[in-house]
Amino acid sequence: MAPELETRWRDLGEFIREQRRVGHLSLRKLSEMAGISNPYLSQIERGLRKPSAEILQQIARALEISSETLYVRAGILEAREGDTDLITEIRRDPWLNEEQKKTLVQIYESFRAERRAAGFEPFGDLAAPAVDGAPDDDLEGTESGALAGR
Repeated sequence: MAPELETRWRDLGEFIREQRRVGHLSLRKLSEMAGISNPYLSQIERGLRKPSAEILQQIARALEISSETLYVRAGILEAREGDTDLITEIRRDPWLNEEQKKTLVQIYESFRAERRAAGFEPFGDLAAPAVDGAPDDDLEGTESGALAGR
């Protein structure tokens, strides 16, 4: 294996191990959840094996992270410019307990699914017009304007 590929697989394995630890999962538990053998997962984490896209998808599902995150780290997909993996960042936050992390991820994913179902694309509606074409700061003569003046 070329040194660059060895480094990529080792980094991928370290990332999977880190995500497993953040999720408080033992190697055995993650291997059960992902449907792969314990020794195979151990070899992946140590960068000794090159997992297929299907295996990465199983691991991502078990870790409750996006498959895309692992595909990018494995070099299967190119990283999107300006895109962050919010779910991974939520899972890494040391200030949240596991239940809070799960709740935030569920809420985030439900919001995204709702927007997709409504036909919105990422960044597609940032310049949405204000209701009835009125500027947001034109509150004069409304109940909100009366409250704002207090």
